[in-house]
Amino acid sequence: MSDPISELLPESAPPYPRAYVRPIKYGIPLLLLLLTFCSTVLVGSRLQYNFNNNLEAFTSGNEMIPLFPVHWLWTSPGLLLLGVPFSLAIMGILLAHELGHYFYCRHYGVRATLPFFIPAPTLIGTMGAFIRIGGYIESRAALFDIGIAGPIAGFVVAVPTMLAGLAMSHPVTGASDPELHFGFPLIFHLGNMLLHHGGPGLSHYYLHPVALAGWAGMLATALNLLPGGQLDGGHLVFAVSPALHKFLSWGVVGALVVMAWFFWAGWMLWAILLTLSGLQQPSVPQWPAVGKGRMKLALLALVMLILTFTPAPVADKTFPQLAHAIKHGGQ
Repeated sequence: MSDPISELLPESAPPYPRAYVRPIKYGIPLLLLLLTFCSTVLVGSRLQYNFNNNLEAFTSGNEMIPLFPVHWLWTSPGLLLLGVPFSLAIMGILLAHELGHYFYCRHYGVRATLPFFIPAPTLIGTMGAFIRIGGYIESRAALFDIGIAGPIAGFVVAVPTMLAGLAMSHPVTGASDPELHFGFPLIFHLGNMLLHHGGPGLSHYYLHPVALAGWAGMLATALNLLPGGQLDGGHLVFAVSPALHKFLSWGVVGALVVMAWFFWAGWMLWAILLTLSGLQQPSVPQWPAVGKGRMKLALLALVMLILTFTPAPVADKTFPQLAHAIKHGGQ
């Protein structure tokens, strides 16, 4: 099969010497994969149960950990099968993203681990996935390809996941006062217009769990494409213009702080993490520069960021009151 990124390279592109690639270690990645499958199935079963009964997605039952119906293991094990579609959807998006990075690391002879999934009692049953990359990256072009391969691969899986989930969603019946209010990126609104032309807005739908997986996938894509630090977007900026990287990284931190004040408090955490993770890039030769083909892919990355980004991904009912109290000194 042809390599779509390499086809955009000029014929005179320099060869990349291959570094020694260590044997692949399967044990811990497979264990975390299994544990994350279990945690996402638990959350997915509760989400699907709520959807089937016209309840708000994140309505919890009598679980000790919200949305983790562990007691169903012995009381109603059959209900856990409800969570398999959500689990496969969210893990498929995350796996595609990380494998995009992984295979391009292998392509350039850069050391990389298999994806590590992180099982956690969150709203989606996981805190995502990552790979560890080590060794010398031979060129800015290699850094660019490794950085962009993940977001493209994840986005390609997230789009049909979103559309399938929206197609299975249905309008809210009766009054609804959800604990959590979602902010939807532009691509979700476009998908809703395509599938439910003339129907209500997304806030008036019971979202199928697969649609929620698509939403989480779009959020992950947007976060990774933020053009700063060690994020995928930061790698792309550095590959295109090393001189611009640090300036733009600090600009992103400042923008996140401002958005935390006006839109979503969670951006403050991301601003802190981006600062603590360091705004430096790995040692990569300054020359040669990336070619025109990769500049076109950089524009594609910008389009994906615009389509998937939302200023306020999540807000609960207490957030407006809390924000008002902070701004007005507790009054």
